[in-house]
Amino acid sequence: MEQPIATKKRTREIQEKYQAQTKKSFGQNFIVEPGVVDKIAKAACGNEGASVIEIGPGIGALTQYLCEYAPEVVAYEIDPRFPPILEKEIDSDHLKVILQDFLETDVDKVLEDFEKQNKKVRFAGNLPYYITTPILFKLFEATHPVDAITVMMQKEVADRFTARPSSKEYNALSVITQYRTDIKKIMDVNRNVFWPSPNVGSSVLQFTFKNDHPIPVEQEKEFFELVKACFTQRRKTIYNNLQEYMKDKEAASAILEKAGIPLNARAQQLELSDFIRLFEVMKDED
Repeated sequence: MEQPIATKKRTREIQEKYQAQTKKSFGQNFIVEPGVVDKIAKAACGNEGASVIEIGPGIGALTQYLCEYAPEVVAYEIDPRFPPILEKEIDSDHLKVILQDFLETDVDKVLEDFEKQNKKVRFAGNLPYYITTPILFKLFEATHPVDAITVMMQKEVADRFTARPSSKEYNALSVITQYRTDIKKIMDVNRNVFWPSPNVGSSVLQFTFKNDHPIPVEQEKEFFELVKACFTQRRKTIYNNLQEYMKDKEAASAILEKAGIPLNARAQQLELSDFIRLFEVMKDED
């Protein structure tokens, strides 16, 4: 690597050279600390020679390092100014840039193409804060295998993904994500390593998919709906939320009792295993 893009000096040079100032509408904040980018790239690529799909490469701070560690990098970029910059400034045979909104991408079709070539796929990205959850759930819902997802996001959002029961951050998102994946925090990132500097701190999380799930795939949508219903109003007991969801007070009471969950408990007090047991009791009663 001749010169890291992930420095304030180099970032400014590229922005001026191509008249590519950041756009708030795309949530663009460029990383300007090489050590941070290097650590993210190493975690994202792993040690298995997998292909990496990057979401929102920008001017290529992370892309440049991914190309150092991965045999193949496919970068999806929504801003039409950036693909020519990436191709010229990084100039790597490992890199393919696609001008497309990733939220409109057929992820299963993309993964299927890699699977036909017997290639493992990992995802990476410094995600704009406002689309973090939609992008992650798009990946979580893919039916073809994903090796791992390593993404930077707003720390507040990351705290919800990793939250434990009885914490204020614990919610339906925490339960559903922890059901699907094992989550590892790679690092917290100070807002001062970005240009321009955002008003919040960031965290890098890595999601690895679990192989075994106690609930059949065809019933997972119902399970996730139940979890969301239990958190509908956090101040209410799980009984109150459940009876509103089921439209049956007596049935809600009986199911909670059979599942061994106190009627006066709140959803944020329950473990993932409690929600699974509650769902299984409900299905047995159908």
